Amino acid sequence: MDIKWKKFSYSITAKIIAFIVAITCFASAITICLNTTVKENADFDIVFEDSYYLGQNYMSDASNIVQNLRTITGKYKSEEQILNGGSLSADEMRDRENQLFRDFEFNSNSYNPKLTTAENYAIFKETYADKISGIKDRLIKEDLNEYKAILRELDKYQGVIYFANNDNNIYTNSSNQAKDYFKTFPSYIIFDESEQKAFPEEVNENINDQWFMLNPNSDQLEEPDTMYVAFTEDYLNPRIADWNENKILATHNLYQIAAFSLGLILAFIYLLLVIGRKPPDDQRVHLNSVDRIYNDINLALCVLLIAAWVGVMDELIRLRVFELIFPITLLIAAPGLILVLSLVKHLKNKTFIKHTLIYYVFHKIIEFIGEVYKNGNIAVKVVLIVIGYPCLLALTFFMFPITIAAAAWFALKQVKEFNAIKEGVKRVKAGDIHYTLNASGGGEFAGLASDINSITDGLNKAVENEVKSERLKSELISNVSHDIRTPLTSIITYVDLLKNEQDQSKVKEYIDIIDQKSQRLKILTDDLFEATKASSGNIPVSYEKIDIVSLITQGLGELDDKIQVRRLEFKINHSQAKEYVKADGKLLWRAIENLLINTLNYALEGSRVYIDILDSSNGGVRIIIKNISAQELNISADELMERFKRGDESRSSQGSGLGLSIAKSLIEIQKGSLNIEIDGDLFKAIIQMNKA
Repeated sequence: MDIKWKKFSYSITAKIIAFIVAITCFASAITICLNTTVKENADFDIVFEDSYYLGQNYMSDASNIVQNLRTITGKYKSEEQILNGGSLSADEMRDRENQLFRDFEFNSNSYNPKLTTAENYAIFKETYADKISGIKDRLIKEDLNEYKAILRELDKYQGVIYFANNDNNIYTNSSNQAKDYFKTFPSYIIFDESEQKAFPEEVNENINDQWFMLNPNSDQLEEPDTMYVAFTEDYLNPRIADWNENKILATHNLYQIAAFSLGLILAFIYLLLVIGRKPPDDQRVHLNSVDRIYNDINLALCVLLIAAWVGVMDELIRLRVFELIFPITLLIAAPGLILVLSLVKHLKNKTFIKHTLIYYVFHKIIEFIGEVYKNGNIAVKVVLIVIGYPCLLALTFFMFPITIAAAAWFALKQVKEFNAIKEGVKRVKAGDIHYTLNASGGGEFAGLASDINSITDGLNKAVENEVKSERLKSELISNVSHDIRTPLTSIITYVDLLKNEQDQSKVKEYIDIIDQKSQRLKILTDDLFEATKASSGNIPVSYEKIDIVSLITQGLGELDDKIQVRRLEFKINHSQAKEYVKADGKLLWRAIENLLINTLNYALEGSRVYIDILDSSNGGVRIIIKNISAQELNISADELMERFKRGDESRSSQGSGLGLSIAKSLIEIQKGSLNIEIDGDLFKAIIQMNKA
């Protein structure tokens, strides 16, 4: 049972259930909290309030009323005094004038720094006379606006009776101004020379801690001599009822939030423990596609999700659409929790820092600098040394001699490597192309030494290729001479015989031989011309979509008579009924025809010829023609591709030796390739073409 529970606790089903529980509890707690504080306009602080009189609403209203009465009676006194400037203090006027003088000092062209402050102040008085005279009017207007705003604020408190007297400046909304009259109300505040009291008693007990407005030193306002404030039943009863209702609602909702929070905590802790793990003893952390997101980008996405949620909630609250709070919170919390759990998996995997974009970028930069130092461009290395070495000296000033010694050792080492390369170049220049430089290490000079060794290898290959080329040229001249001279000699011989021959039957025989040899000579010259033209690339190519299977099938049909004579059996293998290539139809058929004629000329009589048409790995089409040679193939594939080369070294066949060369050139003109492979007597021609 215990093993089954362990397997289930680590299963994907259990993780999904815990995930759903976590986001549901989170969304529910958030929804209840917003509905309580915004929709129901209740405060969770009310849960901890013992009575309405100790609550924030009562305290706030009482404080606001008392503060406004103090401001009116202590600062403004009356509208008439405001208009006469009685509410303005000398300090405030002086501060405003000093601000104006600072503006004159920094922004006016009339200010002269060579004059004394008093002299500049006299210029300021003259220049800013209008503005100075307007300061008092502006301040009076500001005070009057504030005075009227306070009156409007006090008028909003219906059911509150007040009386304030400061040096015979009286402000009240009650005809009865006796202290005992105010004490007849359910709640009141008394403040005069003989008594400072609030009612009910629980308010009075906390008056010194809660009400700063009764503290004479709370600000610079002049305290009223007498201030009475009373709250009527019409004012208190609906507010007390609302307070009781909100307390019940807030208490109930707070219990719900606590329950959902507990469910969220338990589900989240479970997910923290099992996320990335598989049952029961697999200690590896298993990552998925989400975990490929860099952790710093992950954190940025989390911040964006929070910002998006705040923005959406603000809009929903503004529109009073509280029904969408839960589903939208659920939708945003789901990807948010996935991202958070991904961060947890990287913490478990110890890749929280390494799997960040910042770490990756800095790692690549450091890696790049290291690679540049080993194999980079010499100019880049010089720049890095010019910038880096002074920085290194600055950082290691306390070990300056060691830094200089290390730099000198490095420089001498580089000079030694340079001298070795210079000596090697001199030897190669002198003709010792087999000399090899020591290319140890991974620096710039090691790379240069390796390149010089490659040059010597290239020289060796060039010499070998030159010797081979000279040999092939000799063979080419010999083969051309032989192939052309043979029919030409026969023509000359039989022409001489015709001059003196009287027997008409022999004359006809001689003419037939001359015609045969001349046709042979014509084929040789035509093939030679076509080979030269094809190798030069001076042939227009018109690309089209060609079905290579149909092309080869029709071509074999045209050559059927010759195939029957040679008793060859062609086997065509292709993966699809139609295989299309991008080529010039005439040129492609000419190349394939040359290969087929080559097969007819040199294949073992009565054997099979295989033609495979396949899709190649690079997206093209491969045509492979395989046959068994009638003659022993004691020649390489490269030599067989040379002009005037034949499979029979005796050159007894009727071919020109140009067929493969012409086919190769024609295929290459069409952006394809033709290669020859020889395995014993097996001859294989491989054509690679682009697929249409």
